[in-house]
Amino acid sequence: MNMESMESIEKMAKKGTTTVGVIGKDCVVLAADQRASMGNLVASNRTTKVYKVTDKIVMTMAGLAGDGQTLVRYLRSQLSLYILKKKKHPSVKASATLLSNILFSNRLSPFPFWVQLLLGGYDTQPYIYSLDSAGSMQEENFVSTGSGSPVAYGLLEEGYKENMSKEEAIALAVKSVNVAIKRDIYTGDGITVYVIDKNSAKELPKSEISAVLDEKKSRK
Repeated sequence: MNMESMESIEKMAKKGTTTVGVIGKDCVVLAADQRASMGNLVASNRTTKVYKVTDKIVMTMAGLAGDGQTLVRYLRSQLSLYILKKKKHPSVKASATLLSNILFSNRLSPFPFWVQLLLGGYDTQPYIYSLDSAGSMQEENFVSTGSGSPVAYGLLEEGYKENMSKEEAIALAVKSVNVAIKRDIYTGDGITVYVIDKNSAKELPKSEISAVLDEKKSRK
């Protein structure tokens, strides 16, 4: 693959999506929009960008969908083997490190993974790690990726505080993706939200997401 082709793929990988992660007092909230774009074309309006990896770990993806889906499958298989062998769940940091090593080992290959990922979960406490296509790994309290992230960060920077309740963390994540939907043409078509606590990782019903957005409208 020549340099021109690699630059073209990298631009595509950065073009669409808004994902958001927020740490609460006893939980992690991960959210993303549902639009898949190909240039100026909306390729799909019901794309999955938030994936449950284990009962306590969830991953979001921005970038090339095929690359992200491949990494989800690989991570699921490796962590399932770990759980079967060790009879316990891996830590969030160990899971993120495994993902980082996969990305790093492929960074100079003809076909690296053109993705930006968030890995969130709960072991002794809630954690979020942000990873790029070169394997860089950074722990965050709140974070956003994708083309709508500059817009989302405006709300995250203003609204985040330590020890947020689960309800506050959900509201901040949902509203951050929603403002990106309003201003970024590559973000849209609904919001997917997962909440991870010490017991489980569960997808938030659409009715609860709508209630958060309706509450915001009622205050205007």
